[in-house]
Amino acid sequence: MRCDRPRPWPLRVEPRMVFIKLLSGLIPFKKSAPFCDQALTAGLASLAPGVLAFLGLCASLVFLCANPAALAMDAPPLQGNLERLEIVTATGTHEFSVEVMRSGPQRERGLMFRRFLPQERGMLFDFATERPVMMWMKNTYLPLDMVFIGRAGKVVGLAENTEPLSEKIIPSGAPAYGVLEVNAGTAARIGLRIGDSVRHPLFNK
Repeated sequence: MRCDRPRPWPLRVEPRMVFIKLLSGLIPFKKSAPFCDQALTAGLASLAPGVLAFLGLCASLVFLCANPAALAMDAPPLQGNLERLEIVTATGTHEFSVEVMRSGPQRERGLMFRRFLPQERGMLFDFATERPVMMWMKNTYLPLDMVFIGRAGKVVGLAENTEPLSEKIIPSGAPAYGVLEVNAGTAARIGLRIGDSVRHPLFNK
């Protein structure tokens, strides 16, 4: 069927055809022979799944650009090799696998944007010197227990059930060489108290 007959006037504009024409401007076609509307419609219909997938990708990119935190949530959670750490309390010895944050950027980021932390996992902050330490919960979605530890490996301060996303300053209360962050409720579960011991190569140097 040829499609070279003139169109009647006035031309009736169909919204479906307007959409098709707009898409045809985005998708290259061979111009060696004229196409009728029926052929163009059929060709575009076959491309519909690909076009929809492309539009979905564009929408996802717009969302991620407007929500940088979403990109951070998809980043690999592990920031270093896991190291063994033990906490000795009146209830016994409790073993954890921890990520150790040693550089400034690592300590600044910490557990920001994380959505999950296994029960026996944690993050240990190495401050390199024993001094008063201040922490906060900015951009941190997980409620945490913060354990402040002196250079000798003794617990010198404890902040339990910290408030997610809060920018309130959490002081160590005493000079600390390191800070251990674990899931909220851990300190109560293992019976942690000031003066308990923490075993890790970072301490007792």
